[in-house]
Amino acid sequence: MSTLADPAAAVAGAAAVEMTYRDAINAAMADEMEADPNVVLLGEDVNAAGGVFKTNEGLSERFPGQVLTTPICENGFTGVALGMSLMGMRPIVEFMFADFLPTAGDQIVNQLPKYRFMSGGQFAVPVTLRVISGATGRFGTQHSATGESWYMGLPGLRVCAASSPGAAYELLRAAIRDPNPVLFHEHKALYGRKGEVRRGAVADLGRAEVLRPGADVTIVATLMMVERSLEAAATLAGEGIDAEVIDLRWIRPLDLATVGASVGKTGRLVIAEEQVHAGGWGATIISELTMGGVGWRSAPRAVSLPADICIAYSPPLEDAALPTAQSIAAAARASVRA
Repeated sequence: MSTLADPAAAVAGAAAVEMTYRDAINAAMADEMEADPNVVLLGEDVNAAGGVFKTNEGLSERFPGQVLTTPICENGFTGVALGMSLMGMRPIVEFMFADFLPTAGDQIVNQLPKYRFMSGGQFAVPVTLRVISGATGRFGTQHSATGESWYMGLPGLRVCAASSPGAAYELLRAAIRDPNPVLFHEHKALYGRKGEVRRGAVADLGRAEVLRPGADVTIVATLMMVERSLEAAATLAGEGIDAEVIDLRWIRPLDLATVGASVGKTGRLVIAEEQVHAGGWGATIISELTMGGVGWRSAPRAVSLPADICIAYSPPLEDAALPTAQSIAAAARASVRA
């Protein structure tokens, strides 16, 4: 059973409460459904026993008619969500795995982000795609991608990534309220993590968060890599290295101002990402800061997935492919000592 408190009892500005990451996602959807009957959740098995990952527990009972199970056809039900949004609804679409995003490629690339432009601004497209991302679940290579940078180059589309229960709650509420389509990435390995949630809070658009201030090196991360970066920073502190850790939160739009201010102070940057570095948000940050004239004290470094390896089903092989707190600490250490 979920430990989630009754969302109807929550009010904006309430004191922070401890929740799991899973329950924070549930609470964000419940709070928005409570406030607006036009908010609906649809996707594969979203009604069955609280959903595949139990993020939707209790929603169909509390909000009958607002939780809709669909056939296995991502391009189809994403198109239905587009139509719903054009008629004044705010659909939340659950993608069971990020790897399935390409099956709805036409809707995500050609329809959702471009419709507002093609209508001359006459239509908003408030569609939220909840994308279940990441490895460590032993799901194999077709069910373990984060997909966080796949669509970051599309004008009209927002992309965010939640690293903690508090971030998940605030970012999902911001995504649902946004008049533009948003890819909201949640990490399956974090569902059981507990943390503080400010019930009623809504994240600022495009704002990264400095989780740990530091003076020697900047570490920027998303999703599960934020947790591992904080662990790396704690290790480095014992060695006299003061690492600043930034949870990027938004991949489109990127908060280059926050990252740039940090790198302007430290002169060093480590990117920690659960994806291949080439063509991703980390490479974009390095490029933008370099073109902007940042003064590097040492070359930026990236701790990421190997470029030529698929995520394996084998637990030891899967674990070996992922960045760890130790590998992030090693990159930061090398940057400071270069």
